[in-house]
Amino acid sequence: MSTGKIDAAKWRFALADARKMPLPPGRRSAAVFSHGTLDVRHYAPRGTDPQTPHDRDEVYVVERGTGVFEVAGSRVAFGPDDVLFVPAGVDHRFVDFSDDFETWVIFYGPKGGEA
Repeated sequence: MSTGKIDAAKWRFALADARKMPLPPGRRSAAVFSHGTLDVRHYAPRGTDPQTPHDRDEVYVVERGTGVFEVAGSRVAFGPDDVLFVPAGVDHRFVDFSDDFETWVIFYGPKGGEA
């Protein structure tokens, strides 16, 4: 455990700030924070969600909106404050989602996912 001082303000991330972050070329989500294998992103698709499987495990924390989450052919309704998990390499996407849909995306662990 580290005994050094930490500036807590540098470790806080607001949705309002994430919305302003630019999308890198070829990406559909904005990078908010990275540390080790942890990557936190902001995702707000419009119209359709053209995702393809990712090479790391992934957690979504829904901030706004409602819709249906499709993972490996199964579907579940989602709304604000829901947490959704997708193992690495599994096909998934958001469908029938509202125009105000926004989610935090958290990638972590090694390529191929954790066992």
